[in-house]
Amino acid sequence: MSTDLKNLIGLDRQELAREMDAIGEKPFRAKQLWHWIYHQGETDFSKMTTLAKSFRSKLAEHYSLERPQVSRELTSTDRARKWLLKFDDANEAESVFIPEDDRGALCISSQVGCTLTCAFCHTGTQKLVRNLTAREIVSQLMVARDSYSEWPSGRDDRLLTNIVMMGMGEPLFNFDNVAKALKIVMDGDGLSISKRRITLSTAGVVPMMERCGEELGVNLAVSLHACTDELRDVLVPINRKHPVRELLAACRAYPGANNARRITFEYAMLKGVNDSDADAHELIRLVRDVPAKFNLIPFNPWPGTAYECSTPKTIRRFAKILNDGGLSAPVRLPRGRDIMAACGQLKSDSERARRQSTRPDKPSGDTAPAVA
Repeated sequence: MSTDLKNLIGLDRQELAREMDAIGEKPFRAKQLWHWIYHQGETDFSKMTTLAKSFRSKLAEHYSLERPQVSRELTSTDRARKWLLKFDDANEAESVFIPEDDRGALCISSQVGCTLTCAFCHTGTQKLVRNLTAREIVSQLMVARDSYSEWPSGRDDRLLTNIVMMGMGEPLFNFDNVAKALKIVMDGDGLSISKRRITLSTAGVVPMMERCGEELGVNLAVSLHACTDELRDVLVPINRKHPVRELLAACRAYPGANNARRITFEYAMLKGVNDSDADAHELIRLVRDVPAKFNLIPFNPWPGTAYECSTPKTIRRFAKILNDGGLSAPVRLPRGRDIMAACGQLKSDSERARRQSTRPDKPSGDTAPAVA
Protein backbone atom coordinates (compact mmCIF):
# COMPACT_ATOMS: atom_id res chain seq x y z
CA MET A 1 0.00 0.00 0.00
CA SER A 2 1.22 3.47 -0.84
CA THR A 3 2.39 5.64 2.02
CA ASP A 4 3.64 8.60 -0.05
CA LEU A 5 0.25 10.20 -0.62
CA LYS A 6 -2.23 11.35 2.00
CA ASN A 7 -5.33 9.18 2.09
CA LEU A 8 -8.55 11.18 2.05
CA ILE A 9 -10.77 8.40 3.38
CA GLY A 10 -11.77 9.09 6.97
CA LEU A 11 -11.60 12.86 6.64
CA ASP A 12 -14.74 14.75 7.61
CA ARG A 13 -16.16 17.70 5.68
CA GLN A 14 -14.09 20.32 7.51
CA GLU A 15 -10.87 18.37 7.03
CA LEU A 16 -11.56 17.92 3.32
CA ALA A 17 -12.12 21.67 3.01
CA ARG A 18 -8.78 22.34 4.69
CA GLU A 19 -7.05 19.96 2.29
CA MET A 20 -8.56 21.77 -0.68
CA ASP A 21 -7.38 25.08 0.72
CA ALA A 22 -3.90 23.63 1.17
CA ILE A 23 -3.62 22.88 -2.56
CA GLY A 24 -5.15 26.20 -3.62
CA GLU A 25 -8.68 25.00 -4.42
CA LYS A 26 -12.02 26.58 -3.51
CA PRO A 27 -14.10 25.23 -0.56
CA PHE A 28 -16.86 23.87 -2.85
CA ARG A 29 -14.37 21.28 -4.10
CA ALA A 30 -14.67 19.55 -0.73
CA LYS A 31 -18.39 18.98 -1.30
CA GLN A 32 -17.70 17.53 -4.73
CA LEU A 33 -15.04 15.21 -3.33
CA TRP A 34 -17.29 14.14 -0.46
CA HIS A 35 -19.85 12.97 -2.99
CA TRP A 36 -17.34 10.97 -5.01
CA ILE A 37 -15.57 9.43 -2.01
CA TYR A 38 -18.49 8.54 0.26
CA HIS A 39 -21.55 8.45 -2.01
CA GLN A 40 -20.08 7.00 -5.19
CA GLY A 41 -17.28 5.04 -3.50
CA GLU A 42 -14.85 5.97 -6.26
CA THR A 43 -11.18 5.06 -5.74
CA ASP A 44 -9.77 6.57 -8.94
CA PHE A 45 -9.59 10.35 -9.23
CA SER A 46 -9.47 10.12 -13.03
CA LYS A 47 -12.99 8.63 -13.04
CA MET A 48 -14.54 11.56 -11.16
CA THR A 49 -16.07 12.82 -14.38
CA THR A 50 -17.80 15.92 -12.98
CA LEU A 51 -14.43 17.37 -11.99
CA ALA A 52 -12.11 19.27 -14.33
CA LYS A 53 -9.24 17.17 -15.67
CA SER A 54 -6.68 19.58 -14.24
CA PHE A 55 -8.24 19.23 -10.78
CA ARG A 56 -8.31 15.45 -11.06
CA SER A 57 -4.63 15.46 -11.95
CA LYS A 58 -3.80 17.68 -8.99
CA LEU A 59 -5.71 15.35 -6.64
CA ALA A 60 -3.80 12.33 -7.94
CA GLU A 61 -0.51 14.14 -7.31
CA HIS A 62 -1.30 14.78 -3.65
CA TYR A 63 -3.77 12.18 -2.42
CA SER A 64 -4.94 8.58 -2.54
CA LEU A 65 -8.20 6.74 -1.86
CA GLU A 66 -6.74 3.33 -1.15
CA ARG A 67 -8.68 0.78 0.84
CA PRO A 68 -6.96 -1.52 3.34
CA GLN A 69 -5.49 -4.63 1.77
CA VAL A 70 -7.79 -7.66 1.99
CA SER A 71 -5.50 -10.33 3.43
CA ARG A 72 -8.23 -12.93 3.45
CA GLU A 73 -11.89 -13.06 2.44
CA LEU A 74 -14.01 -16.03 3.45
CA THR A 75 -17.65 -16.87 2.82
CA SER A 76 -19.51 -19.23 5.12
CA THR A 77 -21.89 -21.97 4.03
CA ASP A 78 -24.65 -19.78 5.52
CA ARG A 79 -23.51 -16.80 3.35
CA ALA A 80 -21.82 -14.85 6.15
CA ARG A 81 -18.68 -13.19 4.83
CA LYS A 82 -15.53 -12.25 6.73
CA TRP A 83 -12.66 -10.00 5.75
CA LEU A 84 -9.22 -9.86 7.36
CA LEU A 85 -7.96 -6.38 6.55
CA LYS A 86 -4.32 -5.30 6.63
CA PHE A 87 -3.62 -1.65 7.39
CA ASP A 88 -0.65 0.56 6.51
CA ASP A 89 1.42 -0.63 9.49
CA ALA A 90 0.72 -4.32 8.63
CA ASN A 91 -1.60 -4.75 11.61
CA GLU A 92 -4.86 -6.52 10.87
CA ALA A 93 -8.47 -6.59 12.04
CA GLU A 94 -11.55 -8.51 11.01
CA SER A 95 -15.04 -7.45 9.97
CA VAL A 96 -18.03 -9.66 9.19
CA PHE A 97 -21.19 -9.28 7.12
CA ILE A 98 -24.26 -11.23 8.24
CA PRO A 99 -26.87 -11.27 5.44
CA GLU A 100 -30.57 -11.89 5.85
CA ASP A 101 -33.10 -12.34 3.05
CA ASP A 102 -33.48 -8.66 2.18
CA ARG A 103 -30.99 -6.91 4.42
CA GLY A 104 -27.87 -7.49 6.49
CA ALA A 105 -25.58 -6.15 9.19
CA LEU A 106 -21.88 -5.43 8.96
CA CYS A 107 -19.99 -6.12 12.17
CA ILE A 108 -17.16 -3.56 12.41
CA SER A 109 -14.04 -3.62 14.57
CA SER A 110 -12.81 -0.62 16.57
CA GLN A 111 -9.43 -1.90 17.77
CA VAL A 112 -6.70 -4.31 16.74
CA GLY A 113 -7.06 -6.81 19.54
CA CYS A 114 -9.05 -5.77 22.58
CA THR A 115 -8.62 -3.78 25.76
CA LEU A 116 -10.79 -6.26 27.63
CA THR A 117 -10.25 -9.89 28.61
CA CYS A 118 -13.76 -11.34 28.68
CA ALA A 119 -13.30 -14.96 29.65
CA PHE A 120 -15.54 -16.53 27.00
CA CYS A 121 -14.48 -14.33 24.05
CA HIS A 122 -11.80 -15.39 21.55
CA THR A 123 -11.01 -11.77 20.69
CA GLY A 124 -10.30 -11.14 24.37
CA THR A 125 -7.37 -13.57 24.23
CA GLN A 126 -5.58 -11.13 21.91
CA LYS A 127 -4.13 -8.22 23.83
CA LEU A 128 -4.78 -4.72 22.58
CA VAL A 129 -2.36 -3.74 19.83
CA ARG A 130 -3.79 -0.29 19.06
CA ASN A 131 -6.92 1.68 18.33
CA LEU A 132 -8.19 1.86 14.78
CA THR A 133 -8.33 5.29 13.17
CA ALA A 134 -11.50 6.79 11.74
CA ARG A 135 -10.20 5.95 8.27
CA GLU A 136 -9.67 2.31 9.19
CA ILE A 137 -13.16 2.08 10.71
CA VAL A 138 -14.92 3.72 7.76
CA SER A 139 -12.85 1.64 5.33
CA GLN A 140 -14.37 -1.57 6.67
CA LEU A 141 -17.77 -0.45 5.41
CA MET A 142 -16.30 0.67 2.10
CA VAL A 143 -14.53 -2.65 1.55
CA ALA A 144 -17.79 -4.48 2.22
CA ARG A 145 -19.65 -2.27 -0.25
CA ASP A 146 -16.90 -2.92 -2.81
CA SER A 147 -17.28 -6.66 -2.26
CA TYR A 148 -21.05 -6.59 -2.81
CA SER A 149 -20.96 -3.91 -5.55
CA GLU A 150 -23.32 -1.70 -3.56
CA TRP A 151 -22.27 1.72 -4.82
CA PRO A 152 -23.58 4.36 -5.00
CA SER A 153 -25.08 4.87 -1.53
CA GLY A 154 -28.81 4.86 -1.05
CA ARG A 155 -29.63 2.00 -3.41
CA ASP A 156 -33.02 0.43 -2.70
CA ASP A 157 -31.74 -3.08 -3.39
CA ARG A 158 -28.74 -3.04 -1.07
CA LEU A 159 -28.14 -5.90 1.34
CA LEU A 160 -25.78 -3.95 3.58
CA THR A 161 -28.37 -1.98 5.54
CA ASN A 162 -27.18 -2.03 9.15
CA ILE A 163 -23.97 -1.60 11.12
CA VAL A 164 -23.08 -3.11 14.46
CA MET A 165 -19.98 -1.93 16.31
CA MET A 166 -19.47 -5.41 17.75
CA GLY A 167 -16.25 -6.54 16.12
CA MET A 168 -12.78 -6.64 17.65
CA GLY A 169 -12.27 -4.16 20.48
CA GLU A 170 -14.26 -2.01 22.89
CA PRO A 171 -15.71 0.94 20.92
CA LEU A 172 -16.07 3.25 23.92
CA PHE A 173 -12.34 2.99 24.65
CA ASN A 174 -11.75 4.43 21.17
CA PHE A 175 -14.66 6.83 21.20
CA ASP A 176 -13.18 9.79 19.33
CA ASN A 177 -12.24 7.70 16.29
CA VAL A 178 -15.46 5.67 16.43
CA ALA A 179 -17.58 8.83 16.71
CA LYS A 180 -15.80 10.52 13.82
CA ALA A 181 -16.22 7.43 11.64
CA LEU A 182 -19.89 6.96 12.48
CA LYS A 183 -20.69 10.61 11.78
CA ILE A 184 -19.22 10.10 8.31
CA VAL A 185 -21.26 6.91 7.93
CA MET A 186 -24.48 8.65 9.03
CA ASP A 187 -24.08 11.64 6.69
CA GLY A 188 -27.08 11.59 4.34
CA ASP A 189 -25.03 12.84 1.39
CA GLY A 190 -22.35 10.21 1.88
CA LEU A 191 -22.44 6.65 3.15
CA SER A 192 -25.97 7.40 4.37
CA ILE A 193 -26.76 4.80 7.01
CA SER A 194 -29.25 6.11 9.58
CA LYS A 195 -28.39 6.18 13.27
CA ARG A 196 -31.44 3.97 13.82
CA ARG A 197 -29.67 1.28 11.81
CA ILE A 198 -26.45 1.49 13.83
CA THR A 199 -25.87 -0.33 17.09
CA LEU A 200 -22.84 0.20 19.30
CA SER A 201 -21.97 -2.56 21.74
CA THR A 202 -20.09 -1.97 24.98
CA ALA A 203 -18.94 -4.28 27.74
CA GLY A 204 -19.84 -1.53 30.19
CA VAL A 205 -17.61 1.55 29.88
CA VAL A 206 -20.01 3.48 32.06
CA PRO A 207 -18.35 6.94 31.96
CA MET A 208 -18.65 7.07 28.15
CA MET A 209 -22.20 5.79 27.70
CA GLU A 210 -24.03 9.08 28.15
CA ARG A 211 -21.66 10.88 25.79
CA CYS A 212 -22.25 8.18 23.19
CA GLY A 213 -25.99 8.68 23.38
CA GLU A 214 -25.78 12.47 23.29
CA GLU A 215 -23.25 12.79 20.44
CA LEU A 216 -24.23 9.86 18.24
CA GLY A 217 -27.74 8.81 19.20
CA VAL A 218 -27.13 5.26 17.97
CA ASN A 219 -28.72 2.16 19.44
CA LEU A 220 -26.94 0.75 22.47
CA ALA A 221 -26.15 -2.89 23.17
CA VAL A 222 -24.59 -3.98 26.46
CA SER A 223 -22.62 -7.19 26.88
CA LEU A 224 -24.16 -8.29 30.17
CA HIS A 225 -23.70 -12.10 30.31
CA ALA A 226 -24.30 -12.39 34.07
CA CYS A 227 -26.76 -11.14 36.65
CA THR A 228 -24.41 -10.98 39.65
CA ASP A 229 -21.21 -9.07 40.24
CA GLU A 230 -19.51 -12.25 41.44
CA LEU A 231 -19.97 -14.00 38.09
CA ARG A 232 -19.65 -10.93 35.89
CA ASP A 233 -16.32 -10.09 37.54
CA VAL A 234 -15.06 -13.35 36.01
CA LEU A 235 -16.80 -13.27 32.65
CA VAL A 236 -16.52 -9.53 31.95
CA PRO A 237 -13.66 -8.17 34.11
CA ILE A 238 -14.51 -4.49 33.51
CA ASN A 239 -17.33 -5.22 35.95
CA ARG A 240 -14.78 -4.93 38.77
CA LYS A 241 -14.49 -1.26 37.88
CA HIS A 242 -18.11 -0.61 36.88
CA PRO A 243 -20.35 -3.15 38.64
CA VAL A 244 -23.82 -4.23 37.53
CA ARG A 245 -25.69 -1.64 39.61
CA GLU A 246 -23.63 1.22 38.14
CA LEU A 247 -23.97 -0.20 34.62
CA LEU A 248 -27.75 -0.46 34.84
CA ALA A 249 -28.00 3.11 36.18
CA ALA A 250 -26.13 4.28 33.07
CA CYS A 251 -28.54 2.27 30.91
CA ARG A 252 -31.55 3.93 32.54
CA ALA A 253 -30.02 7.32 31.82
CA TYR A 254 -28.96 6.55 28.23
CA PRO A 255 -30.17 9.43 26.03
CA GLY A 256 -32.94 8.42 23.66
CA ALA A 257 -33.65 5.05 25.24
CA ASN A 258 -37.38 4.32 25.40
CA ASN A 259 -39.79 1.51 24.67
CA ALA A 260 -39.47 2.18 20.96
CA ARG A 261 -35.66 2.18 21.12
CA ARG A 262 -34.80 -0.32 23.80
CA ILE A 263 -31.33 -1.15 25.02
CA THR A 264 -30.24 -4.62 23.95
CA PHE A 265 -28.62 -6.78 26.61
CA GLU A 266 -26.39 -9.40 25.02
CA TYR A 267 -26.22 -12.64 26.93
CA ALA A 268 -23.96 -15.53 25.91
CA MET A 269 -25.49 -18.83 26.98
CA LEU A 270 -22.82 -20.78 28.88
CA LYS A 271 -23.63 -24.30 30.02
CA GLY A 272 -23.86 -24.58 33.79
CA VAL A 273 -22.46 -21.08 34.25
CA ASN A 274 -25.19 -18.46 33.67
CA ASP A 275 -28.13 -20.42 32.27
CA SER A 276 -30.22 -21.44 35.31
CA ASP A 277 -33.86 -20.56 35.89
CA ALA A 278 -32.72 -18.45 38.84
CA ASP A 279 -30.43 -16.46 36.54
CA ALA A 280 -33.34 -15.71 34.20
CA HIS A 281 -35.61 -14.57 37.03
CA GLU A 282 -32.86 -12.34 38.41
CA LEU A 283 -32.38 -10.72 35.01
CA ILE A 284 -36.08 -9.83 34.96
CA ARG A 285 -35.72 -8.19 38.36
CA LEU A 286 -32.57 -6.29 37.38
CA VAL A 287 -33.97 -4.63 34.27
CA ARG A 288 -37.56 -4.10 35.38
CA ASP A 289 -37.26 -0.31 35.05
CA VAL A 290 -34.98 -0.26 31.97
CA PRO A 291 -36.39 -0.11 28.41
CA ALA A 292 -34.74 -3.43 27.61
CA LYS A 293 -34.69 -6.46 25.39
CA PHE A 294 -32.37 -9.45 25.46
CA ASN A 295 -30.37 -11.09 22.73
CA LEU A 296 -29.56 -14.65 23.77
CA ILE A 297 -26.38 -15.83 22.08
CA PRO A 298 -25.61 -19.55 21.93
CA PHE A 299 -21.94 -19.69 22.91
CA ASN A 300 -19.67 -19.97 19.88
CA PRO A 301 -16.72 -22.26 20.67
CA TRP A 302 -13.13 -21.46 19.79
CA PRO A 303 -9.84 -23.39 20.20
CA GLY A 304 -8.80 -23.66 23.84
CA THR A 305 -11.97 -22.37 25.46
CA ALA A 306 -13.10 -23.91 28.74
CA TYR A 307 -16.78 -23.08 28.14
CA GLU A 308 -19.56 -24.99 26.45
CA CYS A 309 -22.80 -23.83 24.91
CA SER A 310 -26.01 -24.35 26.86
CA THR A 311 -28.27 -27.05 25.45
CA PRO A 312 -31.04 -26.00 23.04
CA LYS A 313 -33.63 -27.09 25.62
CA THR A 314 -32.04 -24.92 28.31
CA ILE A 315 -31.85 -21.92 25.97
CA ARG A 316 -35.52 -22.29 25.02
CA ARG A 317 -36.54 -22.51 28.68
CA PHE A 318 -34.39 -19.48 29.57
CA ALA A 319 -35.98 -17.47 26.76
CA LYS A 320 -39.49 -18.49 27.85
CA ILE A 321 -38.88 -17.29 31.39
CA LEU A 322 -37.74 -13.90 30.07
CA ASN A 323 -40.70 -13.76 27.67
CA ASP A 324 -43.13 -14.60 30.47
CA GLY A 325 -41.52 -11.77 32.45
CA GLY A 326 -42.46 -9.32 29.70
CA LEU A 327 -39.09 -9.19 27.94
CA SER A 328 -38.30 -9.82 24.30
CA ALA A 329 -35.54 -12.44 24.22
CA PRO A 330 -34.88 -13.83 20.74
CA VAL A 331 -32.16 -16.45 20.36
CA ARG A 332 -29.51 -15.31 17.92
CA LEU A 333 -29.00 -17.84 15.15
CA PRO A 334 -25.26 -18.62 15.05
CA ARG A 335 -23.79 -17.48 11.72
CA GLY A 336 -20.37 -17.97 10.20
CA ARG A 337 -19.14 -20.55 12.69
CA ASP A 338 -17.35 -22.54 9.98
CA ILE A 339 -15.14 -19.54 9.16
CA MET A 340 -14.73 -18.34 12.77
CA ALA A 341 -16.92 -15.33 12.03
CA ALA A 342 -19.54 -15.82 14.74
CA CYS A 343 -19.99 -13.61 17.78
CA GLY A 344 -16.92 -13.76 20.04
CA GLN A 345 -14.76 -15.62 17.50
CA LEU A 346 -12.91 -12.76 15.79
CA LYS A 347 -9.16 -12.52 16.17
CA SER A 348 -6.10 -11.52 14.12
CA ASP A 349 -2.42 -12.42 14.36
CA SER A 350 -1.32 -8.84 15.06
CA GLU A 351 0.77 -8.35 18.17
CA ARG A 352 1.98 -5.27 19.96
CA ALA A 353 5.51 -4.42 18.85
CA ARG A 354 8.21 -5.63 21.21
CA ARG A 355 9.89 -2.99 23.31
CA GLN A 356 13.26 -2.09 21.80
CA SER A 357 16.15 -2.29 24.23
CA THR A 358 18.07 0.54 22.57
CA ARG A 359 15.48 3.25 23.23
CA PRO A 360 12.23 3.67 25.15
CA ASP A 361 8.93 3.31 23.31
CA LYS A 362 7.30 6.54 22.28
CA PRO A 363 3.70 6.84 23.42
CA SER A 364 1.43 6.43 20.42
CA GLY A 365 -1.27 8.76 21.66
CA ASP A 366 -4.01 6.44 20.40
CA THR A 367 -3.70 3.53 22.77
CA ALA A 368 -6.76 2.85 24.83
CA PRO A 369 -6.40 2.88 28.61
CA ALA A 370 -6.02 -0.40 30.41
CA VAL A 371 -8.96 -1.74 32.34
CA ALA A 372 -8.47 -2.36 36.01
